[in-house]
Amino acid sequence: MGTMNRREMLVLGGSAVLATTRHAVAQDDVLRFALTPVFLSSDLDLLDHLKAYLGKATGQTVQLVTRRTYQEVTALLVSGQVDGAWLCGFPFVEHKTQLSLLAVPVWRGKPLYQSYLICSADRDATAIGDLADDIHAFSDPDSNSGYLVTAAELARQKSTPDKFFRRTIFTYSHFNVVRAVAAGLAQSGSVDGYVYEVLKETSPALIGGTRVVRASEWFGFPPTAVPRAAATSAKTFDLQQALLNMHKDESGQEVLAMLRLDRFAEQEPALFASIEQNWDLVRGIT
Repeated sequence: MGTMNRREMLVLGGSAVLATTRHAVAQDDVLRFALTPVFLSSDLDLLDHLKAYLGKATGQTVQLVTRRTYQEVTALLVSGQVDGAWLCGFPFVEHKTQLSLLAVPVWRGKPLYQSYLICSADRDATAIGDLADDIHAFSDPDSNSGYLVTAAELARQKSTPDKFFRRTIFTYSHFNVVRAVAAGLAQSGSVDGYVYEVLKETSPALIGGTRVVRASEWFGFPPTAVPRAAATSAKTFDLQQALLNMHKDESGQEVLAMLRLDRFAEQEPALFASIEQNWDLVRGIT
């Protein structure tokens, strides 16, 4: 038997626990909502405000679930161990047959964001070609902005990150990508443009040690999703309404302000088509 790859293991593992967890989740009135490990998820004040708002808006006890990697959060969601999750667009398209789109954040008037290539502030790099042979920091192998966009750009040049860069590292946090580049632990990095822009406000000294080499095209903003099997459940409806109406509620507005987001909106899965195209491109070259 051939070696099972990482994504096959995730799907198989999720299927194995689905039967044993779905009944347990459905029987209680706790709403479990998972968050991917972007830098904001470590903000305890934000988590407290988000938990309080979701509890008030849904009328349910809310449990926020955080994990170190996107893969762990995705596994919880596809297996039904959580009722919903704030994902990245990459794992959403990877598991689109098992997931249902719930709501998408709107940032600066659009449900879109970019990936940034960054380097130290004293370099004059202007394109990815100037970063060849770097030690390059990625955030997560399942991150669109923190891995896939750069991998796809290299795939168009018939190359891969392992061939193009001298060494690659995964920091498992966009904040840590910026920190690694600013500290000289990495010479360049791939980072979420939304996170980078927020860090300009919250950590200007850190950002001052870096500069943007290039901003990518626009992609669908990291979405919230639920297991497809639970798409029509009462919990899903309540969670979706809580997200869509967040901008109309005073405490919800506080959460959005902390996130630097405008609101959440309904969107079609086609918003993430360009991410799927990049995934297909990368799979074809590796």
